[in-house]
Amino acid sequence: MKVLWLQAAGCGGCTQSLLGAENRAGVLAQFADAGLELLLHPALSEASGDEALALLRAAASGDLPFDILCIEGALLRGPNGSGRFQMLSGSGRPLIDWVRELAAQARTVIAIGSCSAFGGIISSGENLTDACGLQFDGDQAGGLLGPDFRAAAGLPVINVAGCPVHPGWVVDTLLALALGAFSESDLDPWQRPRSYTEQLVHHGCPRNEYYEFKASAQKLSDLGCLMENMGCKGTQANADCNLRPWNGVGSCVRGGFPCISCTEPGFEEPGHPFMATPKIAGIPIGLPIDMPKAWFVALAALSKSATPRRVRENSRSDHPVILPGTRKSGPK
Repeated sequence: MKVLWLQAAGCGGCTQSLLGAENRAGVLAQFADAGLELLLHPALSEASGDEALALLRAAASGDLPFDILCIEGALLRGPNGSGRFQMLSGSGRPLIDWVRELAAQARTVIAIGSCSAFGGIISSGENLTDACGLQFDGDQAGGLLGPDFRAAAGLPVINVAGCPVHPGWVVDTLLALALGAFSESDLDPWQRPRSYTEQLVHHGCPRNEYYEFKASAQKLSDLGCLMENMGCKGTQANADCNLRPWNGVGSCVRGGFPCISCTEPGFEEPGHPFMATPKIAGIPIGLPIDMPKAWFVALAALSKSATPRRVRENSRSDHPVILPGTRKSGPK
């Protein structure tokens, strides 16, 4: 399967993340083993200048058949719908015109990262560039290609959302497509692959013991749960970051930073500081998914009353000050 990758408005962080995919031979070798040929990538391909433009023209006209179009970065429709805020270098044409033409030829279209999926960071604030995603404008269906868009294979845009996207999410999606093992039923309501959104960031979080006892961090360097005071949305965010961490070891929470739910539309403008938990009468506004408020309040009160001294003291320190006790094994 032939893959064509373009970078729109963004930081290039999703490509940087992809290069950290866990494969000893490198992600490009992994693609080659799966029968995926990367026709063009602005940062990774040898082709550039006139050679790259000739390839794009052939792909857009249908003279060069290809299978998968990957777009990284938000699409800039401004000013006044012209798209001229971002021109494809050397072509004299707005990038969004190229994206529309190439999407019409592709068998499958993939949004790489939250910017190309929903607009992301690029669309925040006043959005003077009129940035949007491929098939969503924030949480509203539409975007550049419109809500009714279907690629030649019959799928809507596949939104591999994240900021940056986890390399495993991209690789899994591309390999599933290469194997013919991906259908519309594999997408969640935001058109994200269920392979990673059927879990929560909370699953596998190393701070889960502190969450269970509601032993909360008071500052970023503390070991305690980051939900109550530090703005962590791990109990609400659809992603498996702590079940398969970056490079086998890393995630936001493991690095001491709260989850900001970067896989969902609108994460870039939560309406409050990222590292603060908004509350009403002392109760966090954003409660864990599927948990009624009354249950959370009752559970929190019970948990705090039963918090072991070790957990309580360690939650307010940057290192364990009380170690777990030991117990002789054997029949009890």
